[in-house]
Amino acid sequence: MDQRLQPLFTPWKIGNCEIKNRVVLTSMGGTNLLGWMEINHFDKAGAKFIMEVAKNNVGLVLPGCQPVYNPMFGQWLYKNEKMYKDLAAWMPEFHKTGAKLFVQLTAGFGRSFTISHLMEMLYTNKALRTVSKPFMDLDKITAAPSASPNRWSDKVPSREMTVAEIQEFITAFGKTAKLLKDAGVDGVEIHAVHEGYLLDQFTLKYVNKRTDEYGGSFENRYRFAVEIVKEIKRVCGQDFPVSLRYSVESKTKGFRQGALPGEEYVEVGRDMEESQKAAKYLQDAGYDMLNCDNGTYDAWYWAHPPIYMPENCNLDDVAHIRKFVDIPVVCAGRLDPRVAADAIAEGRIDGAGFARPFLADQAWVTKLMEGKEEDIRPCILCHNGCFNMCHYEGVPNDQELMDSLHLARCAVNAETMQWGKHKIVPTTNPKTVHIIGGGIGGMEAARVLKLRGHEPIIHEKSDKLGGTFIPASAESYKGKLRELLAWYRKQMADLQIEVHLNEEIKDTASFAGSPVIVATGAVARVLKNVEGHEKMIEACDYLNGAPVGDTVAVIGGGLTGCEIAYELALQGKKPVIVEMKNDLIAQTGICLANSSYLREWFALHEVPVHLETTLQSVNDKGIVCMDKAGNTIEVACDSVISSAGYIANPLTKASKDVYLVGDCQQVGNLRTVVWRAYEVAMKI
Repeated sequence: MDQRLQPLFTPWKIGNCEIKNRVVLTSMGGTNLLGWMEINHFDKAGAKFIMEVAKNNVGLVLPGCQPVYNPMFGQWLYKNEKMYKDLAAWMPEFHKTGAKLFVQLTAGFGRSFTISHLMEMLYTNKALRTVSKPFMDLDKITAAPSASPNRWSDKVPSREMTVAEIQEFITAFGKTAKLLKDAGVDGVEIHAVHEGYLLDQFTLKYVNKRTDEYGGSFENRYRFAVEIVKEIKRVCGQDFPVSLRYSVESKTKGFRQGALPGEEYVEVGRDMEESQKAAKYLQDAGYDMLNCDNGTYDAWYWAHPPIYMPENCNLDDVAHIRKFVDIPVVCAGRLDPRVAADAIAEGRIDGAGFARPFLADQAWVTKLMEGKEEDIRPCILCHNGCFNMCHYEGVPNDQELMDSLHLARCAVNAETMQWGKHKIVPTTNPKTVHIIGGGIGGMEAARVLKLRGHEPIIHEKSDKLGGTFIPASAESYKGKLRELLAWYRKQMADLQIEVHLNEEIKDTASFAGSPVIVATGAVARVLKNVEGHEKMIEACDYLNGAPVGDTVAVIGGGLTGCEIAYELALQGKKPVIVEMKNDLIAQTGICLANSSYLREWFALHEVPVHLETTLQSVNDKGIVCMDKAGNTIEVACDSVISSAGYIANPLTKASKDVYLVGDCQQVGNLRTVVWRAYEVAMKI
């Protein structure tokens, strides 16, 4: 192991609870021990994930957060005693790993609850609202400190909670914590004065307009969180550790308005001055640890950093707040392990929190310790599998129900939280399988086939493996994607998979009698109806190195076009975005944390964006467009990049022994490519 990492693997204490090292799995919805958005039960899938992480040298493990009042079905978490007996029976096996377990408890979401089209329909139709109350009481679920707009929808506003409801929650925290303690759990974490969830909303002046004992003064705004820890300590004893998930600063300008790194703004939530006071106040109330980052749902990219956010984005703020308390402080949020180790060695923080990297590779800490970092399958911060709550103009959360009910899956690891469906089953009939195309889909299929006992052969027409993922990972800020590409190439070498480069296959006839996987990807959509379209540079050509001028029009404001515009701006060029729809990145599967960062970044940096605008022609001086009112817009520019989407390009149709994977079957994202390739490889 690199000696610089050594501080990560030193013991520490939370109260009287000794933790073997400083690596903390921070909580993610979907990795729950007691169920997520379903009837509460001891969750075997969540338990498997938690156990895998614990076996791989993590010191403190926090499963997915458990609402003490379940939004679905209206259950109080303390009322299902059987699941605590199941948990108690499981805990001795967990403790054999040497890890400690804190279960995270939450009061819920308030105005941050993710509203979908279906929920809007249930709420706005009086009859449906009445019928749906037993399993989804939106009026109760979304209740907040004060009447306020929902983060996702204008159709489901939040009402003010009553004092009686607050007291009911406080009692529930105590009862639930006692059951967890009796089951052998090492501590609890309260979620949260953090991320703009319900408890945090009580502390934030822009949300909390109450005039009773839970609003107004500093003490009143923090009263809910204080009374919770006091109740838990009363019921469980002073020695039972209670951590608090805590946002140091809100980084928020207003409802649905975040503040970007480096932006000058007026904080409407918790600023550093208040945070210094609040951290000490919460410590004195009884909290034994602060598990920290930044942000609210209005500034979601701080708590769920996309790849555009700087590494270690929360570290300086967390290290600063550490000076004002005597209890341990953990920092989370796109941490680099070596930087985290340095900060621990310097006494700036006490623990290092990681979440999504464990979805990509549950064994990454073990690999880090063993000096096998090249074998770590990296998280690429895409949120496609784990947290793809999607929002754009005119829609609430635009997310598949399956995704909403099953968070914490992973785009780059098809097995995570899907072990019943995605698992390596050795073949009893080994075959030679020809794979046409050496992109991510082809390599994932080859990897799974080889692990099962087949002999895959990749035929790639270019001189390197990677396909369209090479340009997709080319932008300066996409180092994590390049790490994933390197991981796949290493897997091909380590598994001794036969690879033929510079070999273009034009039909499958020569492979008759053998299974064939076609992974030939997609081709760019050409805007042939646009006069002068031949003057445009296709997006992948630009990403592969085609030169552009100083002012560049990007045609298409989906994710690819916006990421290209972002890269152009980082290079000091002047992008102009032209998009037919009424918002940028108006597509499903893109987490709001990712899309809102780009939208707000373009607004802050005054990047021209023309929405509901159609490209008419391209000439040597620029482009001519038409807006929704029929007005002509002329944009002078030096270059034009076309990012108008892609069309599936299969070499042949699927048949009995021919399988299509990746974008040649249906254009999607990395998640659809990896999962489909895995599933096809399991069928053969």
